[in-house]
Amino acid sequence: MTDAATTLDRLRRAARSVRRTGPVGKVKKVVGLTIETQGPPASLGEACWIDVGAGKAPKLAEVVGFRDGNILLMPWETLDGVAEGDAVQATGEPPQIPVGNCVLGRILDPLGRPVDDLGPLADPIQTAPMVRQVPPPARRPRISKIFQTGIRAIDGFATCGIGQRLGLFAGSGVGKSTLLGMICRYAVADINVIALIGERGREVLEFVEKDLGKEALKRSVIIVATSDQPALVRIKAAFTANTIANYFRSQGRHVLLMMDSLTRLAMAQREVGLAVGEPPATRGYPPSVFGLLPVVLEQAGNVDGGAITAFYTVLTEGDDWNDPISDCARSILDGHLLLTRRLAAENHYPAIEVLESLSRLQSDLIDDRHKNAVALARHVLAIERQYRELVEIGAYTAGSNNALDTALHLYPHLIQFLRQPIQECTRFPDCVQRLSDIVAPLQGGVS
Repeated sequence: MTDAATTLDRLRRAARSVRRTGPVGKVKKVVGLTIETQGPPASLGEACWIDVGAGKAPKLAEVVGFRDGNILLMPWETLDGVAEGDAVQATGEPPQIPVGNCVLGRILDPLGRPVDDLGPLADPIQTAPMVRQVPPPARRPRISKIFQTGIRAIDGFATCGIGQRLGLFAGSGVGKSTLLGMICRYAVADINVIALIGERGREVLEFVEKDLGKEALKRSVIIVATSDQPALVRIKAAFTANTIANYFRSQGRHVLLMMDSLTRLAMAQREVGLAVGEPPATRGYPPSVFGLLPVVLEQAGNVDGGAITAFYTVLTEGDDWNDPISDCARSILDGHLLLTRRLAAENHYPAIEVLESLSRLQSDLIDDRHKNAVALARHVLAIERQYRELVEIGAYTAGSNNALDTALHLYPHLIQFLRQPIQECTRFPDCVQRLSDIVAPLQGGVS
């Protein structure tokens, strides 16, 4: 028996030990992604086991709805082997996942089972319910400390705080995963919790080995739900990541939470919602999608002496960052970073469009010197953008606009500041000093 199978068998035995006594349900029919059963008594979100026949391992499923007196289940695994009349047993609780130092350096599935071929998790294994309540507002202190990412475009122009939540909005192929890896390697945090939701299977090890690196992996735990897995599994990857991050936060640690991506999470919830009969609303997304996002996003923050600082990627449909998921996420998050295809095509990495990016807490975190430098730098970038076409076609004569002349002189230096090789890390004080030096010619005022 493989290590993964041994771990799964242990989880099954543990689940059986807490099963309810009472009637056993049975499968009535399977429609699309859902299994309709007659009984057993169970509540929404409760885990159930489906016995698919002698000699076969039972399948784990979760209660996702009710219809005409029957229970609707959605599987954590494939539906292969499920037949009409199969026995269904409720566990009496939501799925439990392992937490603690044993998960550091490991790649897990949403049930907490290792998928990295490094053997079972080290004992003793603590467990926690996968779904947790959002911390109450009164327990959340104000964000007052700067979170250092080591990325100049972020630290300089969209400074974030410890406990803040930011979104990385971008289309496909503009460097989101590379930027996430840089933040994981260079940010000042105790623990990294990374959820890869709906990723291509081949990209998991690529992210771990290329973008994250061995040193950062030692203080990280990665939860993976690839695109081929059932929709419920992809949804629960987000909850598992939140639960593990919550555990370390409760120990007084500063956790960096990465979730890639919210869009694929929303798509998975759309599959579940439509399968249980929800009406499609905005662009085919049912209402439960817009109810799920705040539940997932509100878990991060400062609570009980610990902190979760979170970055969430959002795939913009057709590079339109006003699509329903982007718009909903932006309204909940504490800031946004926009990565554009134009900058990526110009080999400008990270491809962050700083004029379109914003940290809602920056003005509360940085000093007056930094604020002034950012204001002047944004002024230079805005003027260059305004007159770019005029300059490119040769219609502008140097000396006719002093502000534009100064902006054209400083613009290349700002672009060099914003471009950052993936091997390079810039500490926060050096970032502020370098930005201040660039805009020093403008300190006397701009027109």
